[in-house]
Amino acid sequence: MITTKKRIYSDLNLFLGCIAGLLIIGLLFIYSSSSIFALERFGSAHYFVKKQLFGVVLGLCCLIAARLVPIDLIKQYSPLLFLGSLILTALTLLPFISMRIHGSSRWLNIAGFGFQPSELLKISLILYLAHFLAKKKLSTSSLLYSYLPFLCILGATAAVLLKQPDFGLTVTLAITAFTLLFIAQFKGKHLLVTLSALIPVTAALVLFKPYRFKRILTFLNPWDDPQGAGFQIIQSLIAIGSGNFVGVGIAHSKQKFFYLPMQHTDFIFSIIAEETGFLGSLLLIFLYCLFLYIGMRIAWQLTDAFATYTVLGFVIMTSLQSIINLAVATGLVPTKGIGLPFVSYGLTSLVCNMMMIGLIINLVHNYRRS
Repeated sequence: MITTKKRIYSDLNLFLGCIAGLLIIGLLFIYSSSSIFALERFGSAHYFVKKQLFGVVLGLCCLIAARLVPIDLIKQYSPLLFLGSLILTALTLLPFISMRIHGSSRWLNIAGFGFQPSELLKISLILYLAHFLAKKKLSTSSLLYSYLPFLCILGATAAVLLKQPDFGLTVTLAITAFTLLFIAQFKGKHLLVTLSALIPVTAALVLFKPYRFKRILTFLNPWDDPQGAGFQIIQSLIAIGSGNFVGVGIAHSKQKFFYLPMQHTDFIFSIIAEETGFLGSLLLIFLYCLFLYIGMRIAWQLTDAFATYTVLGFVIMTSLQSIINLAVATGLVPTKGIGLPFVSYGLTSLVCNMMMIGLIINLVHNYRRS
């Protein structure tokens, strides 16, 4: 009979295998999907895949660093890490140091170096919530000392992200946070009242922002404006439909020839589906399902509440991002600016995701059951 210690290491190896598979798929299809665009714009078909490969190397360095940082230090300074990343994210609202791309100010440009601080905010928020929930474990029924402080933490995060604006990430983090509260067994009536109140707030955020309302209308009928608002999702569906069962062949996509916008970032799944068909898409979805299942199994084998909540938070948040991305590409939800974790092009996202994996490895080695 396999021991608990051997089981968790076996799960961790399988977990890391999933991530390695996703990274390989990402590098392969970033090159395939972006080569024509990169050649046209930068004069090199390898432009984006080289940068992503650099991101993998940098991410591995951050993974090792996160593995070596003492967990007690992370617990102790998690509030400061959250506050620092929140301030960094708020700095994107200052026009003289921010970069505005696709209508959103999500990137900082410091000395010619651009990065997306909200990716750091994701990590620090999960760490702070895990620390908060572990500390408040015995008072989960308290409205004043447990629940209201949580709402303040989440409210401050949402306010900054919505100002950028980044509605998709706000929703992802809110769902992750309330899922952690549910797991921590906070009072159901508090959660129900809050979620009920958020429904009209969310509706107002959509209705009073014309571009969000237009996305809803486009989602309901993209063929109403096939050359305008509905163009991207229609081209995505054409790509996916063209793949049939086994695909048109890797590097043989037609939609990457300037038909499908953002083909190597938010809509990379469409190119994967076109080139590898139903079988390739199923493999990708299987890897994300395995990531979620094994990640949650690892979390429940840890002896420390902070460790369990942190791993659960990282795994749930990453899985939600992948679900939203796949749903957008297949036309099941309105468009959101969320990439496919470990697969889509994006250096800041990739490095921060690798850092999260390093923290998970660190927690497993420190809080596994003997």
